[in-house]
Amino acid sequence: MVKPAVVRWNGRRNPAGKVSPFVSGVALRGRVRPDATAILLHHGYPRIAGHVARVAGEARRLAARCAVDETQAETAAWLHDVSAVIPNEQRAGICHALDIDVLPEEAGAPFILHQKLSAAMAREIWGIRDEAILSAIGCHTTLKADASLLDKVVFVADKIQWDQPGKPPYLETLLATLDQSLDAAAFCYLDYLWQQRGRLRVLHPWFIAAYRHLSANSKH
Repeated sequence: MVKPAVVRWNGRRNPAGKVSPFVSGVALRGRVRPDATAILLHHGYPRIAGHVARVAGEARRLAARCAVDETQAETAAWLHDVSAVIPNEQRAGICHALDIDVLPEEAGAPFILHQKLSAAMAREIWGIRDEAILSAIGCHTTLKADASLLDKVVFVADKIQWDQPGKPPYLETLLATLDQSLDAAAFCYLDYLWQQRGRLRVLHPWFIAAYRHLSANSKH
């Protein structure tokens, strides 16, 4: 049996900092799997907790398939949506307090900031300093240009095990392209969004950069 990921933890029941109110009252163990689940359930997000668990399993499977560190992938996946507990209207303010850049597109659509805030919570609550894990958490929604294999594993796992009811409309095509390459699968989802870009609430610059990079550098 594979042991759950273990990370360095600051050992405090209520970690200090701007995100501490969102973990107050949760008995943290210093292990990402039970802690992330407990935080989401404490705030009344069982659907997201279920999504996170599915993404963690998918990320580990994809990591093994793509010769990526499975523990890194699973750790990033368990934490990728933990900041869902921060209300949209507070996200920009907390980012500013944490010296996290807020792009104009993010200020107008703060739900996207959850990828950056989840990475911040990973650092502050669990003491994660592995930049590869933090990067994968921090771009799991939009991806970015020159993304690492780990970034793309978590990104694609999140799209396969999406957080909406029913079957993703792009799933069959994405899974077919995954047989070609991880890049092809990532591009498949990006292109799915690109084809409906006129209806999207926001076109995040990282998404545009990732789309153009994979379009120019991958075989599809």
